[in-house]
Amino acid sequence: MQYKPYAISWNTTYRCNLQCDHCYLDANALTKKSPYELDTKEGFKLIDQMAELNPNLLLILTGGEPLLRNDIYDLSHYASKKGMMVVLGTNGNVIDDDKAKRLKLCGVSGVGISLDSIHPEKHDTFRGITGAWDDTLNGIEACRRQGIGFQIQTTVTRDNITEISDIIDFSYKLGAKVFNLFFLVCTGKGQDLTDITPEQYDQTLRQLYTLHEKYKGKMMVGAKCAPHYRRIVYEHDNNSPLIRTYAGGCPAGTHYCRITPEGNVTPCPYIPDISGNVREKSFVDIWNNNAGFQTLRHADLNGRCGICEFKEICKGCRARALTATDNQMDEDPWCNYIPGKSGSKVIKLKPSETFGTEECFTMDWSHEAHAILKQIPSFGRGMIIKNVERFAAQNNYQEITLWVMRAAREEMMSNNKTAFPDAATTKPVSEHPEDIVPENPENNEIPWSEEAKKRVLNAPDFVRPGIYKLMQKKAMQHGYHEISSQFLSAIRDESMMLASQRIKNIGFDELRMEAWDKAKQKFTGSHKKEVVDKIKAFLNERTIKNDGIIKKFQAYLNNSAINKKTLQTAPVWTEDAEIRLKRIPVFIRSKAKKSIEDFALKIGVKEITNEIIDQHLKNIPSFIRKKSQ
Repeated sequence: MQYKPYAISWNTTYRCNLQCDHCYLDANALTKKSPYELDTKEGFKLIDQMAELNPNLLLILTGGEPLLRNDIYDLSHYASKKGMMVVLGTNGNVIDDDKAKRLKLCGVSGVGISLDSIHPEKHDTFRGITGAWDDTLNGIEACRRQGIGFQIQTTVTRDNITEISDIIDFSYKLGAKVFNLFFLVCTGKGQDLTDITPEQYDQTLRQLYTLHEKYKGKMMVGAKCAPHYRRIVYEHDNNSPLIRTYAGGCPAGTHYCRITPEGNVTPCPYIPDISGNVREKSFVDIWNNNAGFQTLRHADLNGRCGICEFKEICKGCRARALTATDNQMDEDPWCNYIPGKSGSKVIKLKPSETFGTEECFTMDWSHEAHAILKQIPSFGRGMIIKNVERFAAQNNYQEITLWVMRAAREEMMSNNKTAFPDAATTKPVSEHPEDIVPENPENNEIPWSEEAKKRVLNAPDFVRPGIYKLMQKKAMQHGYHEISSQFLSAIRDESMMLASQRIKNIGFDELRMEAWDKAKQKFTGSHKKEVVDKIKAFLNERTIKNDGIIKKFQAYLNNSAINKKTLQTAPVWTEDAEIRLKRIPVFIRSKAKKSIEDFALKIGVKEITNEIIDQHLKNIPSFIRKKSQ
């Protein structure tokens, strides 16, 4: 079995603006850089070595408070350029609009923000600083305004265990994409704290599963540092994607590790045993050859963990065992499960059913489908590729497109077997700063105007639910507070342009009803021929609007030829400029793009940068300039 790092936590600094009693790092309020921290150059070298093992890993930059490092933006940008998904673990207290904007521009996918109570005074006491709760909420609002997706992270203790449900509901109303409940391992400054009891631990995990079901499809609810959660999930639903985590249970030392500010590598933040230092050895060497890592990878567990039927799904928390007995391979003292209740055989998942499945493509994937894959953490891609291609093969699809990915996900969701992370919760960052919109307090949906509702009623019954769902998603993506007829027209035009490009690729030079018969001749699969017949039949039934639809497609076909010719001489867009372009509402984006490119050609530049956009904006009216910025 190949042991590849899929996630790495890097404590970039000991410096912190809070004084939390439970901190495993024993961070402090130093404002000056510690002489022991890896500097920027050493950080780049470390990221290069990580990329040798997995260029697409999930890199968690945390601290202390990582935003107290002035070069955190440089480190983030460097790692994201390598292909890594970069997230920031922060208390949120120092985030403002400028910092949130910089984080997004340097490639940070999202931030995890700590919030430990809905009561400000309780949170402030836990974090050791008066006003910390207010500053955290201000940081969250800045992230919302700048389009940085965020998740809420709560550490459960005996002081807040009774308000977990309220904290999760509060997190959802704030707009969090993910809520993670962390279970305290008593190390660092937390080693003298009294943790919750094993009975409370078990009860809280069961409550968490109920809340996961409540928020399914709205916000992902999960547990961290609680491998027993997989056993509880299995007891409720043995097909749940929540148990399809890394093969071998807890990922510490197998698919995950931690790096301290001075470069020490440990299996996880709560296991203090140093496996090596990146200043003395290559990270690649430490990961591949350290004896402690090898012990965890070939786990020979003691006590109840060694005879438990869930040992390959769970494996227990090795840090808690180490804290209790000084032997990380002993049984986990915070688990009160009696082995054998679910049978005497060890429960195993197929390698292809777990996170960490290697990526293997057997079919062609469209450029858009590949782009969606890149938004998914690397540890989940192999499983998703396998599931989508299985669905495509069963339905005789020759290429994986966005439509095929959506259809595969819908089918798996209907069977309650989906391994797809929810589109609303997977990527803790949206592509546009307008994505975070005010919620409808009644049903969390964007309201429809009466005119828009009437338009959708004209659609066939079998596609109407899909239209409602798609328009909700599109409206959220583009920052609309209402789904209006104007919005439906904008999305229709966008979709028709894409459809016209596909029709052009099929070989149509003009559109007539007879053209659909011509299309059938180009396909060998019976499924595609049936689809063409259905499209033709539907258009025939809409005799009144049929001519208008065909004329609209024909217009787009004619425009696509012009656009293709124009693109051959169009200037190249830098990555930062493209990000900025995507912030512009969809219904004016194409005009804005053409205007900027025309300006660039006029002044004789071949590359469009943010500076060129700023220069162009000075010459246009202020109300348009505001939308473009």
